[in-house]
Amino acid sequence: MINKLVLAAIAGCALSAPAFADPVKVVAAENFYGDMASQIGGANVEVTSILSNPDDDPHLFEASPATARALSDAKVVIVNGVDYDPWMEKLLGANKAPGRREILVSALVGRKPGDNPHLWYDPAYMKAAAKTLVADLIAVDPSHKADYEQGGAKFLDSLKPLDDKISTMRKSYAGQPVTASEPVFGYQAKLIGLVVRNEKYALAIMNNAEPTPSEVAGFENDLKGKKVKAMLYNAQASEPAVGKLVQLAKDNSIPVVGVSETEPPNSTYQDWMLGQLNALDKALSGGA
Repeated sequence: MINKLVLAAIAGCALSAPAFADPVKVVAAENFYGDMASQIGGANVEVTSILSNPDDDPHLFEASPATARALSDAKVVIVNGVDYDPWMEKLLGANKAPGRREILVSALVGRKPGDNPHLWYDPAYMKAAAKTLVADLIAVDPSHKADYEQGGAKFLDSLKPLDDKISTMRKSYAGQPVTASEPVFGYQAKLIGLVVRNEKYALAIMNNAEPTPSEVAGFENDLKGKKVKAMLYNAQASEPAVGKLVQLAKDNSIPVVGVSETEPPNSTYQDWMLGQLNALDKALSGGA
């Protein structure tokens, strides 16, 4: 199953039309970083995203030899870190390549194992990754320096609507209580100023552990007592226990908003993030 997933991800990745005979090969552990690389590098890069299947749980992914082969010719590799994609870090450590540039996003932004691993939900972290990517692309392909600088500037500018949306929602909803089945949306929730309840439950679900009876009861009581304005859940995960909580929220007229860990097909990072924020905005405003 995993072999098929990796091969499909590699075979189905979008390849930029090369501006010259040998485009820079970039491998991203996850497709949102791959999308960022494609937007910045344009026709000068050939991007492979390993994790791109929206139906797969990234936390349960295991690498195969196909993943290692995808790395063999890479000049730039982008990894999330903080134990989100340890399979990629292990492969890089076992397959050294002189001159290969490796971007570990968690190290760029000062996050360590144990922190919320969903770093791409903070636009500031994506900006840090983008700036480093521009520098690394210039290092391996200096002849296209101007192209990469232009692509990087365009990408950073494209995040302004996302920053503006978060700022606007903060003015409206800071201090509002919500609950979440997993901490996928955690960084944006904090930027908006939301009070996220049942965090121990969410961590247990993320780590594929069993929440305690008291944690389950606390979550259920928040929904039954209408103590939260909305419920966020990981739309890529399918735990029956979470499904029951989603139904309980609906039964108690609590708006439910699905968020995902993998960028949806035929989307962009920017549209993906804004779409989820718009859905949450609608839920919190009473329009859901």
